[in-house]
Amino acid sequence: MADLSRPPGPKIIAVANQKGGVGKTTTAINLAAALVELEKTVLVVDLDPQGNASTGLGIDPSERDMTTYELLVDDAPLDDVIQETEIAGLHIVPATVDLSSADIELISNEKRSFLLHDALRQTAMDRYGFDYILIDCPPSLSLLTVNAMVSAHSVLIPLQSEFFALEGLSQLMLTIREVRQTANPDLRIEGVILTMFDRRNNLSQQVEQDARANLGDLVFDTIIPRNVRVSEAPSYAMPVLSYDPNSQGAVAYRALAREVMQKNGKLAA
Repeated sequence: MADLSRPPGPKIIAVANQKGGVGKTTTAINLAAALVELEKTVLVVDLDPQGNASTGLGIDPSERDMTTYELLVDDAPLDDVIQETEIAGLHIVPATVDLSSADIELISNEKRSFLLHDALRQTAMDRYGFDYILIDCPPSLSLLTVNAMVSAHSVLIPLQSEFFALEGLSQLMLTIREVRQTANPDLRIEGVILTMFDRRNNLSQQVEQDARANLGDLVFDTIIPRNVRVSEAPSYAMPVLSYDPNSQGAVAYRALAREVMQKNGKLAA
């Protein structure tokens, strides 16, 4: 039974695709930054052992003493693992390569699929007042990704505008369905966001047509263009919205944030 004395918790969105290089981390950090611009308080949970979301939000490896590994494996307190970023209102639980061993270390834990779910619903979370939690999943359908899906309300799927893009979605959809049947019946698909889109490229346009024909309203109206500023921003340890606020990529991620909030009834159409 829900605890009516607690404030409503944040909307939790897992950003997932088992394929690497599709713009998953880029989408997680830039959507987070765009939601903050809309006066929302956001936590990014870096669940990828590569730690790219942590780097992209300016958290130096030397500053990652307490990470998602400690949160999951050692049940570390939230206050120890949540860090502020240089963007006011945007926080992160960083990751390091230590996380790559979590699947093996947790295999004997009976609650192994619910560890992140329980961690993000501690009463200690209430005082942070987060509106959104975005989980940057690893590029695999591992125990870490399952943890993200069990803990999340929805899954946002970045889809690169390339050949065979849709074929790669089938296994992800099966995993979402399995999690829904076994552990999180309320899990839904937040939407599919087309990334690295080049309007001059016939293939990009064909991928968009196929995606909208097969997935319908699940595909966001917003499209993330292939944009050099989006690619450059991580090397400066910042979202593209900070690096070049007027770039096409920044404009697109602001539009995505507005669309996400509209879908959730948090913003007038």
